[in-house]
Amino acid sequence: MQIQSPFELVLFGGLGDLALRKLLPALYLLQRDNRLPEGKILCLTRQALSDDDFQERIRASVRHQVPADCLDENTWAVFCQKLRCVTLDLDDEAQFEHLKSALSAQDINRLYYLATGSDLYTQICAGLHRHGLINAASKIVLEKPIGHDFASAQQINAAVADYFAESQIYRIDHYLGKETVQNLLVLRFANSLFESQWNQRYIDHIQITISESLGVEKRAGFYDHVGAMRDMFQNHLLQLLCITAMEPPARLEPDAVRDEKVKVLRALKPITGDAISEKVVCGQYDAGVSEGKPVPRYRDEPGVDIKSMTETFVAAKVEIDNWRWAGVPFYLRTGKRLAERACEIVVHFKAIPHSIFPLQHKNTMANKLVFRLQPDEGIRLMICEKRVGPGMNVRPMNLSLNPANHKQTRVPEAYERLLFDALSGNATLFLRNDELLEAWRWVDPILKNWEESEQRPEPYTSGTWGPAAATLLLAKDGRLWDENS
Repeated sequence: MQIQSPFELVLFGGLGDLALRKLLPALYLLQRDNRLPEGKILCLTRQALSDDDFQERIRASVRHQVPADCLDENTWAVFCQKLRCVTLDLDDEAQFEHLKSALSAQDINRLYYLATGSDLYTQICAGLHRHGLINAASKIVLEKPIGHDFASAQQINAAVADYFAESQIYRIDHYLGKETVQNLLVLRFANSLFESQWNQRYIDHIQITISESLGVEKRAGFYDHVGAMRDMFQNHLLQLLCITAMEPPARLEPDAVRDEKVKVLRALKPITGDAISEKVVCGQYDAGVSEGKPVPRYRDEPGVDIKSMTETFVAAKVEIDNWRWAGVPFYLRTGKRLAERACEIVVHFKAIPHSIFPLQHKNTMANKLVFRLQPDEGIRLMICEKRVGPGMNVRPMNLSLNPANHKQTRVPEAYERLLFDALSGNATLFLRNDELLEAWRWVDPILKNWEESEQRPEPYTSGTWGPAAATLLLAKDGRLWDENS
């Protein structure tokens, strides 16, 4: 699939944090790989900038974010020709005319990317409609989190749907653009060896972790009103759960894949009432040491309310009520200021029923399949082998499932892949309306319980793996988190 030429990418929040850190560097890399045809990239910003200042800000960001061996002047010169800076203040409706004059009059391949808060989505869509900037070829990308709860997500979706058909709406979750997530699909559905064992008969439990060593950084104004449940759990973690647990789709087509993901969300066992305190843990980081440096507690971060009850850590035991996964718990966790930055899906297979080798402990040497999404992507299978030498001593070993040329091939960034897919009209890795709402429907009772009970997050020391209650969540089931996988 190729991007239809010419194209127009309109980036709301065009010089914001997301655009400078992720989107524009990803577009530069697409240009470097000759995957970006003729077109325009319009960066919308409130502040008026000269062409030189505008281009230098993007150039500095690309230099900082892109690997040095991917930088070259010829690529930058071609990429730079596509960039345009358009001044647009959403509080002044007349300024949409600035955008209209910068766009082509023809119905060409046009993508609106809303790298803003979701509270602005309705206003932006209404403005585009009133100025005649939406046509049958237009598409729109919505960043997460969409809404604050089920009701607000439903309202925003309905408002966007007034102006765009569902086939034109691309709800992005950049974790789905990672190479290892797609490799998980291939490993499962192209190999009978794994798919035949991908069920409650052979799998003991599954752990999914997204950990960050950084704190709230410069996002306090946003994060203190959102928290880990809305920022990470409701979207990234549940999406990784869906990819891991879904049934084989009939075809590798957008709606066939998303149909199966929705079935997983609908099969999630609700966590309500007293079960919330038993199966869900929320925490907030305290002062400690991270990456060798002392760091403050969350409440002492600039821009954070000194009495904030916002959670920076969430862990939960999640169960799926269907035949494939009956009795198999999924342990999900995410947090800031943890021991290291990582994202892993760890599939724990059941231990052998009886060992004939005296030094093999069946629990510690059970097979594990590890999908690592960051910081270094890869797949490993933990199996047992004989230790070299006399006797029949058994030891665990990791079998790498990465292709031999993996290190020689540059792995595309998640946003790089997803921007290409959106521009070329492939919605497979994007969320559908019902996916988003089902995720909110499951999360809502937990959030409401925390608010009504004024749930105080459990403090945890920065640089550790979170609150003690998160360890207990697995320990009472006779299990441990994979912190050294």
